[in-house]
Amino acid sequence: MMIEVQLFARARDLAGVPRLTVSLPAGATVGDLRHRLGELVPNLARLLERSALAVDSEWADDAVPLASGSEVALLPPVSGG
Repeated sequence: MMIEVQLFARARDLAGVPRLTVSLPAGATVGDLRHRLGELVPNLARLLERSALAVDSEWADDAVPLASGSEVALLPPVSGG
């Protein structure tokens, strides 16, 4: 299945693109997607450990299953002062 991931803030900067399309096997979870993103874009690997993912506008932990066509957003932690 194909999953499109929207990247925001530092994630977008590190990847150099605003979105990525990732191929995953049927039955893959958010954790599988997180792992695959780190393989595809090694610059994101450390940031992925601390980032939240939302699936279809809902926060999702790594156990949440994905469906083809799910809308996924990668949201890195925010810092500032």
